[in-house]
Amino acid sequence: MQSVIGKREYRIILPVVLLVILLSAAGFFLWGQFRGDDSTGWQEHNGRPRKFGATYMTMNNPYFQDLNAKIEEIVEANGDILIYRDPSQNQQKQNEQIMDMLEEGITALFLNPVDWKEVKPALIACKEAGVPIFTIDTNVYDDEYVAFTIVSDNYNAGVQCAEDMMRKRKRANILIIDSPGTNSINDRVQGFLDTIAGNDNYKVIMRECGQGELEVSMDVMNQIIASGEDFNVVLGGNDPTALGVLAALQMNNMMQKRIMIYGIDGSPDGKVMIKEGYIEGSSAQQPMVIAATACDMAYDYLAGKEVDPYVVVPVTMITRSNIDQFDLAGWQ
Repeated sequence: MQSVIGKREYRIILPVVLLVILLSAAGFFLWGQFRGDDSTGWQEHNGRPRKFGATYMTMNNPYFQDLNAKIEEIVEANGDILIYRDPSQNQQKQNEQIMDMLEEGITALFLNPVDWKEVKPALIACKEAGVPIFTIDTNVYDDEYVAFTIVSDNYNAGVQCAEDMMRKRKRANILIIDSPGTNSINDRVQGFLDTIAGNDNYKVIMRECGQGELEVSMDVMNQIIASGEDFNVVLGGNDPTALGVLAALQMNNMMQKRIMIYGIDGSPDGKVMIKEGYIEGSSAQQPMVIAATACDMAYDYLAGKEVDPYVVVPVTMITRSNIDQFDLAGWQ
């Protein structure tokens, strides 16, 4: 069979074909640059479900349980998949779990670190894999590795607790039960300390780590009580901490001493204890808002849209004076 294309036509068509190939290659390159394929984390899923990863410092906390449930609901409503892990307050375990999720092919990671500094090896691994990180509820020390961070106004939460205490008590010996590896709690404590600074009527007599967990905080509080420290105010870094403090006071028959306990979360359990008069107050976060906003921003980011690198969600002080304005069974 003879070719239907002559030599002259061949000489004309070949340069055209080469030109089309070069233009197509350039177009794909430019489109890739526009999408952010150069390590911005945009990954085309070609109609297949994306796989998101999520890991929180602990799932032994209703706050993270409900936050994760809302993220999972939104991700699945978009036809995608969420896999999550519980490191149980162990940063090495969390780093290993993140490596495992990278092996499973996650597109992006929602991260709440156990330790805001020691999580760095996992951040580097995600960067090398081209997987964007969205930090929620707290930030990381090396924030150049994350796409965006969304947090509560943690500093103001501490301010609100201090201001409420100062309105109600002219002087106080204060215990602080914190969690130094969690920067959101550090910010809360700092807001509290800055508010009472320069006033000798308010003295912090002890500061101990409760890891943000009820059982640990209860044990720490039992040890403080056994030491004979004289105190009349306790600031807990979150509501589980405040509830652990309350449990220890009850166990040691100290409820009659009118010790003021503050938490930060506005959790359903915390609000019930405020209603009953056992906890003085809690600066309330909005985990449902944080979850929904984080998901919206994540999908925008993966679509190549510009997102705010740092978002702060307001907090509200809840006490017995306004508890009836809040739903005791749910979050704000």
